Amino acid sequence: MEDEVKSPLREAPRGIHNGHVDDKGRLKLPVALDRFLKGQRLFITSLEGRIGRIYPLPLWQENEKLLFEDLEDPEGAEDLSFTADKYGDYAEVDSQSRVLLPAPLRRKLGIENATVQLREFKGVIHILSSEVYDQKDRRAVDGLDEKVKKFGRKGIK
Repeated sequence: MEDEVKSPLREAPRGIHNGHVDDKGRLKLPVALDRFLKGQRLFITSLEGRIGRIYPLPLWQENEKLLFEDLEDPEGAEDLSFTADKYGDYAEVDSQSRVLLPAPLRRKLGIENATVQLREFKGVIHILSSEVYDQKDRRAVDGLDEKVKKFGRKGIK
């Protein structure tokens, strides 16, 4: 059971979930995301300053390894690492299903005392402000019929 808690490969929750960041910067997690993250050490950050990301620590450490070993674009790797450190910090889910978001991240994303949308993608929980969520929604539905056909040809059911 202990191995399961440390594994970044837990079965991820499906769907987009609402969360709320309170006036103290704590993100209240919905039940499905609480179950996914509970008991794990987390690293919370942003890579581009638009989307917050909650990483189980082992998954973040894989990213660090990639960045530290990148010989093709060491300056780009250092910039990503710098940005992640600028907005990031460690966290854990508390007994009330909340995680404390780093203050610089909350300010940058404009999500202090706000409702946010949460979505798991590739083992990472994305934190979307209402503005970013609306932008992603518009982009996702643009040309959706063609996207369905394209991935249908690739085998999506």
